[in-house]
Amino acid sequence: MKPPLFWYQKPSWKSAFLAPLASIYAFATARRIAKKPALNAEVPVVCIGNINAGGTGKTPTVIALVQHLIERGKNPHILSRGFGGDEKSALRVREDMPASRVGDEPLLLAAFAPTWIGADRTETAKQAVADGADILIMDDGFQNPGLAKDISVIVVDASRGFGNGRVLPAGPLREPVAKGLARADVVISIGHERAQARFDADWAPRVSVPRIAGHLAPLPMGIDWKGLRALAFAGIGHPAKFFETLRNEGVEIVQSVALDDHQPLSTSLLQRLQAEARLRGAQLVTTEKDAVRLPQSMRAEVLTMPVRLQLDDWAVINQLLDTRT
Repeated sequence: MKPPLFWYQKPSWKSAFLAPLASIYAFATARRIAKKPALNAEVPVVCIGNINAGGTGKTPTVIALVQHLIERGKNPHILSRGFGGDEKSALRVREDMPASRVGDEPLLLAAFAPTWIGADRTETAKQAVADGADILIMDDGFQNPGLAKDISVIVVDASRGFGNGRVLPAGPLREPVAKGLARADVVISIGHERAQARFDADWAPRVSVPRIAGHLAPLPMGIDWKGLRALAFAGIGHPAKFFETLRNEGVEIVQSVALDDHQPLSTSLLQRLQAEARLRGAQLVTTEKDAVRLPQSMRAEVLTMPVRLQLDDWAVINQLLDTRT
C-alpha cells in the first residue's frame, strides 16, 4: 500500500480530520513502550529502528553495521520479525529458504550474518546468544518493549524527513518525533546532498541527539550501466529512490514499475514484465531485496543493482559501541 501524499505535505484538513485517531494511536504506542522489557539479553543489543512507518533505509543500515562490527572482531547476529513471511516461530534463516516463508529482508540479511526471525524477540535473542552471538542487531523493533536495548539508532530518509510530523493515520509516524528521539542515541539521515540540506532546513533544529549523514551508493559489480536500456521494477519502501540511483549511473529507464513494499512477485506479474521488456528491447533490473523473491528460473534474466550505505563518519557509532557494548 502506497502512503497518501498528504503525509509528506504541510499539515492539511486531511491530517486535521484524522488527528483524533492519531491521538489514539500515539497513546496506544506510548502505553506499549512504557512496559518493562521482558528480557535483558546476556549480550549487548543494538536496535536499528525508525519513527516513520515504512521504509527508511533500515536494511542497508543493518548491513553496514554488521560489516563494521565484523571488522571490529565481533560476531553479530541479526533479529528480525520476518515481515512478509509465513513463519512465526523462532527460526534461524538459511539462504536456501523461500522468501515466502521467512521474508525478503531476513533472506537478504542472512547473506551477511546469522539472522533469526520470529514474532517473539526475546526467544530469538535467547537462541542467537546460545548459537554464539556476542552482539545482537535488531532490524526494526524500536517501539517493541520486549527486549532491552543498549543502543538505539533511528534511520530517516533525508528527502522525506518525518513527513508532516503527524502520527498515523494523520501522518507517517509511529509516535511523535520528540518522544521517539528522547529514547534514541543517534539519528542516521540517508540521502544525497540536496536531501540532507532539505532535512537540515526542516528538521535539524528538532533533532536532539547526534546525527550522522549517509547515502546509498551502488556496489561495484563490474557491470557497465551507462546507456543500458532498462525496465526497472522495485517493491521497496520508496521505489523512486532506486530508479533515481539507476539514472545516476547512466541507465536509460524505458519504464519504471513501482510495486508495494514486499509485494509478492506473482507469475502473472513477472510474465507481464518480461513481455514488456522484450517489446521495448529492455533489460529487467531490480533491487537486491526484490531479487530474493524471484523464482530461480528468472534470476538469470534479471540484473540486480546492490547498494550499500556510506556513512560520513563512524565516530559517534564507534563511541557508542565502545562505551555500551
